[in-house]
Amino acid sequence: MEPTTVSSPEQGIEMQAQSATSVIREGNKRLMVVSGRASQELAGKIADRLDVELSPVTLKTFSNGEVYCRYEESVRGADIFIVQSTCGNEAAGISANDALMELLVMIDAAVGASAHRVIAVTPWYGYSRQDKKSAPREPITARLVAKMMERAGADRVLTMDLHAGQVQGFFSKPVDHMTAMPILTQYISDQHIGDDLVVVSPDAGRVKLAKKFASKLGAELAILNKERPAHQVAEIGYVIGDVKGKTAILVDDMIDTAGTLCAAAQTVHDEGASRVIAAATHPVLSGSAFENLDSSPLEQIVVTDTIPMRPGAPEKIKVITVADILTDSIRRIFSDDSVSEIFAGENQLF
Repeated sequence: MEPTTVSSPEQGIEMQAQSATSVIREGNKRLMVVSGRASQELAGKIADRLDVELSPVTLKTFSNGEVYCRYEESVRGADIFIVQSTCGNEAAGISANDALMELLVMIDAAVGASAHRVIAVTPWYGYSRQDKKSAPREPITARLVAKMMERAGADRVLTMDLHAGQVQGFFSKPVDHMTAMPILTQYISDQHIGDDLVVVSPDAGRVKLAKKFASKLGAELAILNKERPAHQVAEIGYVIGDVKGKTAILVDDMIDTAGTLCAAAQTVHDEGASRVIAAATHPVLSGSAFENLDSSPLEQIVVTDTIPMRPGAPEKIKVITVADILTDSIRRIFSDDSVSEIFAGENQLF
C-alpha cells in the first residue's frame, strides 16, 4: 500500500517559521494535531476549528501487514494530539486492529521524537465491551488496550462515551471522558418531534444514561427487559413503562450489528409507540447492520462521527459531528484548564 500523508487546508494561528500552519503557540508551549487513517475526516474538522493544519505524517501498511509511521516535521517539545478511533475504516483500507496498532506506533514515534506530551484522542475506544470477565478463562481486553497505550507512551487519553465506567480505572494516566449527550439531545429538541416523548433504556445497565437523557428532553422514562444468551445476541422481553401513543427514543452508547436495537424498536412499536427514533454515540454498524436498520420500524437513527460511516448507509441514519466538543477539550488540555467544565461536571454518566 502506498504511503498516506494526512493534511488539511492551509490555515494558522501563531506559527513557527519553518512549519507555519501546523503549530499553535501559547507562551513556550506548542500544540500539534495529527490524524491516523481511521479518523482523517474527524481530525480535519478538529483542525479547522482550531484554525491549524494537521501535521503531516506518513502512514502505510507493508505487504506483510505491518504498520509504518513517520512524522514529516519536528514534534520536539510539542503537545501532540493523535486523533485515532480504534475502529476500521473501509475507505482507508484498515481494520480495527490495524487502527489500534497504528495508534500505538504513532504514540511511540512521537515519544521517540521528544514530544513534550502525547495525548491519544480516541473518540471510540475499541475493545471497550470486553471490560470484565463474563465467563471463565476470558481476557479483560479493554484493560490490555489501556496498558498497551500507556506502555507505548501516552501521557493522557481523551475519549467519548465509554461502554462502561470502569474502563477509566484501567489507566494510571489521566483519562478525559467526554459525552455526546448534549449534542444528541439538542438535535432531537431542534427536530420539534412533539412534547409526548418517552426515552427508552435498552437494558438496566443504561438506565442512568437514559434518565439523564430524558431529563434533558423533559421526557418520561421506560426500560426494556433484555437477556443476552450469547455474544452479539439479545432477546427483548417486555417494556417497563408506558410508551403507547408516544414518540419513543431508544438511547444507547453504540450500535453494532443493530440486531438488539431493531428488536427493541419492534417491541416498543408493538407496545403502541406512535414513532420510534434511536440515538447513539458510536455507529459501529458492522455485519448486516444497514439491512437490519433499513427494515426496522425505526424512523430515524441519530449517531455521531466518532466512527467513520462506511458507504451504503440507509437514508434514515443522520450523522452529527462531535468535533466541537473534542476541539474545546483539546484547547483546555493544552492550556491546563478544566475539561469537566464543558459539561458542568455532568460527563460521568455511569
